[in-house]
Amino acid sequence: MLTFKVYMRRLLQKWFKQPLIRLADKYSSRPDAVRVHGALTALYNSLITNNGKRGIIIPFDAEKDKFVILSDQHKGARNHADDFVLSEKNYLAALDYYGQQQYHYINLGDSEELWENGILAVKKHNKATFEKEKLFLKSNAFIKIFGNHDLYWDNDPLAGIMLEQIYGVPVKIYEGVILQTKVNNKPLSIYLTHGHQGDLQSDGNWFSKWFVANVWGPLQAYLEINPNTPATNDHLKTQHNQIMYEWSSRQNNLLLITGHTHQPVFRSLTHLERLYIDLEKAEQQGDTAVAQSLRAQINKHVLKGDAKFSFPGYRPSYFNTGCCCYDDGDITGIEITEGCMRLIKWEYDKAGQPERIVLDESKLDEILTGLAEIRQ
Repeated sequence: MLTFKVYMRRLLQKWFKQPLIRLADKYSSRPDAVRVHGALTALYNSLITNNGKRGIIIPFDAEKDKFVILSDQHKGARNHADDFVLSEKNYLAALDYYGQQQYHYINLGDSEELWENGILAVKKHNKATFEKEKLFLKSNAFIKIFGNHDLYWDNDPLAGIMLEQIYGVPVKIYEGVILQTKVNNKPLSIYLTHGHQGDLQSDGNWFSKWFVANVWGPLQAYLEINPNTPATNDHLKTQHNQIMYEWSSRQNNLLLITGHTHQPVFRSLTHLERLYIDLEKAEQQGDTAVAQSLRAQINKHVLKGDAKFSFPGYRPSYFNTGCCCYDDGDITGIEITEGCMRLIKWEYDKAGQPERIVLDESKLDEILTGLAEIRQ
């Protein structure tokens, strides 16, 4: 028999879960294009002119070297406000796989949820994940970038001591990284940062941090709400992702990879946007069977009806890792290996075991060609 406390919690969940998630989506980010573009440019210029200060430049061989980029674990204290709980098993399996395959691991920020939790609580409840990450450090294959929810790593004078206690060795914290390579003798740079820069409600904003710690966190814990939608997020890009795409589309021979928004983006498109692109091509080619199939897929998603979308000037310049704390336990990320980029997902199979799925992939030379061809 349900206790009154449990009954009330479930009743409140039923009434308030979806409205609260919608409010969290609406007010969690207030990006301004001028500020975001300025912040991305300033950081990029700093990385280029002061290599080693705010980040590093890493030359790599596109055919031989391997990188995996994961972000937004939001590791917490294993209470009901800890969004990482359901994803931990997938995350640990992923790190095992990438360690065995000798990948370099770039942790792209918000790895620890330090707006809602103290660092000692996070350290206590995440020993297994820190041990797995430590293995990449031992191989000199671990890069840790800070985000807005773990800004502590960058601005607290004791952060370095805590990191050394966690990992056993000193760990350098960066704001960004640039990977540099050549593809068919043409230069290609891949610029990586968390992506919160320039967002007034995320970029070190004291009120947002106070609100999450004192209002949203306790409410989320009581109602047992995770606002992160599943890894099959097919909507049109969030405003912040669109702003970052606009910045990246104006650069030359450069790809931008961020996290922060928890929405996977590959070659500048969400999955739903990719469907609209493919539908437009099928209609232009007169392939009615393919067009009908694509319309059926589109109608399964949130946007329905006969809405017409077009993406003039589209360039495949922007990528987003998604996150490692979806409410279904999935995690998403980006791999760079064998001359390819891949959007991947780790999900639980029917037996409840972690399984790696490739959601999308493209050759780097195809991406570079796409950067040079403005889509009309």
